[in-house]
Amino acid sequence: MPRQAALKTVRARGAETPYLLEVEGVRKAFPGVIALDNVSFRVRPGTVHALMGENGAGKSTLMKIIAGVYTPDQGSFRLHGQDIRLTSPLDALEHGIAMIHQELNLMPFMTVAENIWIRREPKNRFGLIDHGALRRMTADLFAQLNIDIDPEAEVRSLSIASRQMVEIAKAVSFESDVLIMDEPTSALTEHEVEHLFRIIRDLKARGKGIVYITHKMNELFEIADEVSVFRDGRYIGTEPADRVTRDDIIKMMVGREITQMFPKETVPIGDVVLSVRDLCLDGVFRDISFDVRAGEIVGFAGLIGSGRSNVAEALFGVAPATSGTIAIRGERVSIDSPRTAMAHGMAFLTEDRKDTGCFLILDVLENMQMAVLGQRYVRAGFVNEREAARDCEAMRSALRIKTPNLAERIENLSGGNQQKVLIGRWLLTKPKILILDEPTRGIDVGAKAEIHKLITRLAGEGVAVIMISSELPEVLGMSDRIVVMHEGRVTGVLDRAEADQVRIMELASK
Repeated sequence: MPRQAALKTVRARGAETPYLLEVEGVRKAFPGVIALDNVSFRVRPGTVHALMGENGAGKSTLMKIIAGVYTPDQGSFRLHGQDIRLTSPLDALEHGIAMIHQELNLMPFMTVAENIWIRREPKNRFGLIDHGALRRMTADLFAQLNIDIDPEAEVRSLSIASRQMVEIAKAVSFESDVLIMDEPTSALTEHEVEHLFRIIRDLKARGKGIVYITHKMNELFEIADEVSVFRDGRYIGTEPADRVTRDDIIKMMVGREITQMFPKETVPIGDVVLSVRDLCLDGVFRDISFDVRAGEIVGFAGLIGSGRSNVAEALFGVAPATSGTIAIRGERVSIDSPRTAMAHGMAFLTEDRKDTGCFLILDVLENMQMAVLGQRYVRAGFVNEREAARDCEAMRSALRIKTPNLAERIENLSGGNQQKVLIGRWLLTKPKILILDEPTRGIDVGAKAEIHKLITRLAGEGVAVIMISSELPEVLGMSDRIVVMHEGRVTGVLDRAEADQVRIMELASK
């Protein structure tokens, strides 16, 4: 029997079950770590089931098993009440299970339409791809989802947010019964999040089951019907979303209460460390001016596309400014490369850990020591590997990075633990100016609190901190002053006492 016909038969036979998808007794081990230990999970049709847990809790591992990416060591799966076995992502798709991964998997040199319909392209009578039909299919899909993206655009030309919407459209195009979304809003603006939620509600109305992995509590309470919590690879429990509080969920996730998410402390503010005047990058941003003092945390807010990250890249020499001045402790400097920026005591955590942060095929030690290897650990042309490993192990312990050891390949770590490795990399340089672009993106609430405490401690030690974040509570909770940008220019600078979400959004949309 053809697979699609068999799938219809499975759906018909399983009509009496209240569950769309059932997972029982799943175990999965990787070298040195048990990722999942006897985990069970169920999704009802026409619902959004949120999946919560700290980084390394096993959420993404379970979803990759359900999506056919990983094979479990043991466990069973039922779809529409019937046993199934998933051997590959293609197998999962043909059973009606699609996943939008946290790390986007689009092909940058292909068009949007080609990415969405790859392996399913319409053919003409000569057996060749019918590009006209391909474009029309994509346009129809985008019209259904109210997505305004050119089907002919190459993916590499799109912003991260637009790529995320393409991934969502691709998953929807399979007309799957189960749609897994792993941190789908990590790169979306508030307006785009509202758009995504409209799409999700439409899918719910059509009887689809949505598995929604997120670290954002406000999203959970807005969109979820049920919430399940994992901790350390184990299933903790499932509750209706309208019967639990934020504190209930956090306690289930971390096994303890977190009393202060934004541990901002009053620390001495010193002299100006970094002074920027009339900085411009042709066609990207213009006339950017601000100061950062020792011990000060200056937050950068603005909608995606406002130019915040571009300013950070210019300061660090990734894309040097075309005009304007940068002064460090009163002395004008020319920063034309990251090497020059590092020589002046700067460090830069980029917003995209996969593309511009991690070396995925290298281990944790190699990734963490990358920025300091040639500066601190080389003696007479030889690397003191013991000293490097000692310092990296101390940083791993301080940041509570979940990894069996420093020899583990970083690609095997959860997204949040990868982020911690990158933070550790830059802290090893002992920077005087620390630029953090979305430092807690994709990090759970427990780890966020740890990172916030670390940022506060660094400020207390006199480090000048620039923190870019799309999460307004984070900007408001951590910043001494907030620089707001819109379309490549500064529209306002707010002191901590006068800043609130309304004022920031007014400035960000001028």
